Amino acid sequence: MSERLQPGDTAPAFTLPDADGNEVSLADHLGRKVIVYFYPTALTPGCTKQACDFTDNLEVLATAGYDVIGVSPDKPEKLAKFREKESLKVTLVSDPEKATLEAYGAYGEKKLYGKTVTGVIRSTVIVDEAGKVERALYNVKATGHVAKIIKDLGI
Repeated sequence: MSERLQPGDTAPAFTLPDADGNEVSLADHLGRKVIVYFYPTALTPGCTKQACDFTDNLEVLATAGYDVIGVSPDKPEKLAKFREKESLKVTLVSDPEKATLEAYGAYGEKKLYGKTVTGVIRSTVIVDEAGKVERALYNVKATGHVAKIIKDLGI
């Protein structure tokens, strides 16, 4: 199982395709804070709720200096369908090899309906302007998570 990140760690670099197949790199966001959130599957109820919450609060987060990137193992085509169906405004990127998910500690053993399974651990990592981990939150709930982040960050 991959190691979980701690505040002060350097955020692992990544370059992944977005819903349109364009490459998105964490390095593109140096100088701005970035909320990188990891979710299991597009077009499922919890992941849809979370993505919609980020979209609904995107302007508030952007005004406070935060960019938002959602990462899942879904292929870009599925991400595009997710974005269109739900009118999402957040940047969604595809990590089918799960290398970025593992680098961020967001892939491994988890409990699902009482069983231990291996999969995406719903997580959020907040990266500062210099590319360092400011906060790393694991096993977060899809509902209410964005409101909690906004409150915790004092936005």
